[in-house]
Amino acid sequence: MFLAETSIQLVPDGTLLLHLLMVGVMVALLNRTLLRPVNKILAERERYITGKTTEAQEILKLSDAKFSEYQAKLRGARTEGYHLIEKVRAESVKEKDQKVRSFKEQTAREIEAQLQATHQQEEQVRKELESQAESLGAMITSQILKGH
Repeated sequence: MFLAETSIQLVPDGTLLLHLLMVGVMVALLNRTLLRPVNKILAERERYITGKTTEAQEILKLSDAKFSEYQAKLRGARTEGYHLIEKVRAESVKEKDQKVRSFKEQTAREIEAQLQATHQQEEQVRKELESQAESLGAMITSQILKGH
């Protein structure tokens, strides 16, 4: 019995309904004044972050594409440069070979001209020597014949 007198008995009455009604009004009021704007701000922030992330991914894809294009153009330019260098080198070698051939031909002509000049001088000297030999022979013969 003592226990029954000290225990609290909960009996639903009108105050319970009033409390439930107040909690419902407070939830509706909090939802309308605090939670809905906060949720709206959070949703906008999420859309903003998603938009910026998508934009950053697109910029990254674009920069990757441009970098690939740059590398391709750089390889093309290098290849073209190497071809140009090779072409200039080939032309230089060809020009050098032509100059060497021309110099050899000119040198051969000059040597041939010098040899011809030497042969002519040799022929002149031989004719002179023959002429002198004949005149010396005639002089010696005449002196031998005079002296006898």
